[in-house]
Parts: sequence; structure tokens; C-alpha cells
Amino acid sequence: MTELKNEILSGGLKPGEFILPENTLSEKYKISRVSVRKVLAQLVDEGLIEKIAGKGNRVKTPGDEVVRQTITMTWFSQSYEQDVLQSIIRRYEETHPYVKVELLILPAEQYATRLADMIEQGTGPDLFFLSDAHFRHLTELGKLDLFEPYRPDSLQPERDSYRKLFDLFTYGDKQPTVPIHFSPIVICYNKDMFEQAGITGEDPVRTWDDLLEVAHKCTKGSNEEGMVEQYGFCFSSAINRWPSFLLQNDGTVRSEDRKRSVFANERNVEALQFCNDLMYKHQVSPVYSHSSSYLAEHMFKKKRCAMILSTYYFMNEFRGMDLRWDVLPVPANRRKATLLIGGSLGINKYSDKIKVAQSFIDYMVGEEAQTMLKKAGCTIPVLRSVAEDNSLLDPNIHPDHYNSFIDALHHSYSLQELGMTNEIISIMYDELIALWANMETSETVCRRIEERINRKLEEQEGA
Repeated sequence: MTELKNEILSGGLKPGEFILPENTLSEKYKISRVSVRKVLAQLVDEGLIEKIAGKGNRVKTPGDEVVRQTITMTWFSQSYEQDVLQSIIRRYEETHPYVKVELLILPAEQYATRLADMIEQGTGPDLFFLSDAHFRHLTELGKLDLFEPYRPDSLQPERDSYRKLFDLFTYGDKQPTVPIHFSPIVICYNKDMFEQAGITGEDPVRTWDDLLEVAHKCTKGSNEEGMVEQYGFCFSSAINRWPSFLLQNDGTVRSEDRKRSVFANERNVEALQFCNDLMYKHQVSPVYSHSSSYLAEHMFKKKRCAMILSTYYFMNEFRGMDLRWDVLPVPANRRKATLLIGGSLGINKYSDKIKVAQSFIDYMVGEEAQTMLKKAGCTIPVLRSVAEDNSLLDPNIHPDHYNSFIDALHHSYSLQELGMTNEIISIMYDELIALWANMETSETVCRRIEERINRKLEEQEGA
């Protein structure tokens, strides 16, 4: 009965459609016709189907008295998509009248581990959101066996989307979760500040030298009180920002066989020194931007800096603001490269509503929900036909060069591809504080990071 009921709840069988005859159901589900009649009678009692004399059993059009099947879904508190998600859920419920989606917002801190604990304790949601960082964390904890792998037939990587996004959420030969949106790291810039500084051209920051030159032009020196009025760039030590400079300098974290760290290589040292010099040597960036992951974005919103590295997710913060801004590709040094991040939906392996959960994912990556996502903000939908549909762009929401993401995808890489794990990120965060505070050289810090990573790898190998 559960399978047949799920067909109705998930929308596989729609109101007004007749279900299969009793003898066919008996053969399909390998049960007796007596059992089939009991199942059908129970579905009638639940108000899901109605018997039509001489014709069979028909899925009933829901009335006010219908009792909906509830599926639960968790999301994390810092998501910029919560408002549009509520609208998507309401629309899904309208098109799936037998289903109600209960949304549970969990704190961003320890979101992934809390989710895994809930599933293991039998209190987990049917559906859940995972960022690529959450996915990477749960992969390292060996928790992916808690997921029910799924990929909608309507969302094939090459045909309907972008292969790189699926790689973010792939482990081995399995796709444990389904990507729903994404963002490369790009430069956001203040158009007024560029114009005042005489910065022109489609791409004025092609290289690190260009970035430094433009930052100098946009930095306004000390006022009468000795305060800097405006910075040309605001560096961020957030883990989804600064590694872009490593990638641009063709840096890496591990050896080719991934057995050892090579973090002290000259390319990493050079990249991190460039970041440090932006703050201290060239003084085109505030020196305290490491104190908050989002300080750069907040400085940008207050019109105190001309450029930042940011994401399409954070661009949703700019809606309704008196701020003229646009996006540019990140600069290159040894190569053109940037970071790629994304979000996905997964299914609890132990849910008794897997079919219904799959139907919500089908809807979430379908044209209607993906269009709602794009119209509501800058977040890039996973469905290519919607992501690249310029008719959906709103000048009050989207930047002029919104489509910069298309080219960026060709040279976007994940932290996982760079060789970073959560443990390695923790080591980096601990050691880089001294560099960001200008208390040690990039060479010294990189060497210590490499040594600590290798000790950790040796411990793991010997365990």
C-alpha cells in the first residue's frame, strides 16, 4: 500500500486519474487480490481515492477535509534563499495537494554534524539542504551512507545543467545529493567609485597588476583626522574567498598522489604574500578584514571599498539598496581561476516517504521552481535553460554582467579539488592569523602549515 499511496502523494498519480485494475495491481506488487482490495479500501477511507461504479478506482480531487502527508525538510539559518523557498514550498503544495512540507531551520553552526546525528537517532528530516562545505564535511566523517542517492531524469549534467556542479556533490560513482544552485567567486565593484577614478573598459582587472593598479586609483587617502575615506579593495580571509588567489597562481595544497602536503611551495607563498601586501605594503585594503568572514561585503555595502571578492549568493544582500554595482571576472596571475561553491538537496535513507521526497526534488530542479529562484535574487539556478535565460533578469535585482558566471565556470574549482579538507582548513585558519596580522612572513606560515598537515596525514595513515 505504501508504494501506491506514495504514487498519489508524489503526484505520480494525479487527481482524476484512474489507478490500475485490481488484478494488475496484484501482479505488480506481488500480493493477493484480497490484499489489494484491503489496500484500496484503506485508501478510500483516507480520502485518497474514490470508487466509481463500473469504472474502477479514481484518485480523488482533494477537498478541504483532506489530511495531507507531511514531509520534513531542514535548511540552514544563513541561507539567502529562505524567502523564495517558502514561496516554492507553497507552490509545490498547490501542485501536490496531498503533501505538506514542514520546513525546519537549523543554526548554521555545526549544521552538518547535527543533521547526521538527527538521522542516526531516527529523528532526521525526510529532505535536507547541503552546501558543498556540508557535503565535504559529511564525506570526511563517513556519513554519506545516511543518504538515499537520487538524480532526477529531468536533470542530466551535460544536457540540462553543468557537469562541474554535479562533481561538487559526487563521491566515487554515486550522486548522494542533487545540486539546486551554485556560484563561482567573482569581483563585485562599485560603479560610481570606478567612474570617479576614471576606470573604464569591460574587464579592467585582468591580472594581479591590474587589480593593484585599480585598487590604488580607488583608494582615497587620509582625511583631516588621519582616517582612510575609501579603500580600493577589501581582502577577506573567508575560506570561500582567499583560496581564489592560490588557484590564480596555480598553487596547490597536496602532492599529485595526495599523500603529502606541498603547501610551502613558492606559488602558494607568492599568492599569500600578494594578499598580505594588499593590506600592509600597498595599503589598498583594510588590515583588519580577517576579523569577520563577511566584513568585506559589509564594507562594500557601506560604500567604503570599491571592490571585493564575493558570491552570487551574497549579492542578494544588495537588493533594494542605493548602490550601483556590477560584477567582473576574478584576475589571473599564472592562470585564470576561481572557486566554485554550490547547494544541493539530499534524502534521508531511512525516510518512509522517499518517493514523496524525490517528487519535491523533481519540482525544485524543474523550470517553475528554478524560475522563481532566479526572479527572486541573484542565486544561480542549476537548470541551464533558466540560468542563461536573459528574459528573467531584473535590473533592480541582477547586475548588468550577471552572465559572467558562464565563462567563470570554465575555470572554476572546488576546495576539494584544491586538496583541502576540513582538518586542513582548520590548520590553515589557525596558522594564517599570524600572516593576516603581519606578524610573520608568508614563507614561514606556509612552511608551518605544510608541516602540520603532513603530521596529520601521517597520523591518519598510521591509525
